[in-house]
Amino acid sequence: MTTEFGHEFVDANGLRFHVATCGEGEKLALCLHGFPESWYSWRYQLPHLARLGYRVWAPDLRGYGETAGPPRSRDYAIEILLADVGALIDAARARTVLLLGHDWGGIIAWYFAMRRVRPLERLVIMNLPHPGAAAGAIGPWEMLRRFWYALFFQIPWLPEKLLGARECRAIGEMFRRSCANPNVFPEDVLSIYRRAAARPGNLKAMLDYYRALIRGGGLKRQRALGYPAIETPTLLVWGEDDIALPKASTTRTGEFVRDLTLRYLPGVSHWVQQDAPELVNAMLEAWL
Repeated sequence: MTTEFGHEFVDANGLRFHVATCGEGEKLALCLHGFPESWYSWRYQLPHLARLGYRVWAPDLRGYGETAGPPRSRDYAIEILLADVGALIDAARARTVLLLGHDWGGIIAWYFAMRRVRPLERLVIMNLPHPGAAAGAIGPWEMLRRFWYALFFQIPWLPEKLLGARECRAIGEMFRRSCANPNVFPEDVLSIYRRAAARPGNLKAMLDYYRALIRGGGLKRQRALGYPAIETPTLLVWGEDDIALPKASTTRTGEFVRDLTLRYLPGVSHWVQQDAPELVNAMLEAWL
């Protein structure tokens, strides 16, 4: 089976999504990236999952990379993001679905499984705590220290201006300053993320995820719906050297997931599937 990536454009939920593809068959592995990434963050997992028998799709999420991005902040509400994933699954016409999410993709994947938007065979989350488990795990001052950037992103236009300066240099620095394995993020890799962010309208779209979740009330609406137990077998992979998300935010995950496998990776950063691809791939294969 070829390990080269294909690239398609898929119409789903009223948008045109750019999707990197690998493998074939009726078993779909749908990979959701985080901020400030793109489909490329799954480059090590695409061929590996294909070798395990999956047809793998790694889309650029709405407003990222080559995927269309509406101009209004409210078009990035969490409910719309869940509908995007459901529509992509429908477009794939797969028999079974393995959903994988990292960072912001993990937020979407947790809620997608909780709300049972579509049936899932398995769920994999990387370095994003279950929202119910994270509640109360971090004190208010610690929360402010770790997540100041999410509050800063609520400000109109200024974050876009700063992140976009010098050809989105700050986007590359996010990876370089917080990774555990700098060799994974050479200049040619960072330039891929910077170019994707520099596409017209993309930086605003990327920040509108945070604005819609916090200022737009998405987090409050989801909290009001509660956190019903997830029945889908779930693997949570956690790089312990995450500078924003503490390991403590994962300890109560078993209260919200019926069938949970939790794997901690010491010496690995938030960018877990890129920092330690061989280890992550081995864990995925053993668990699947």
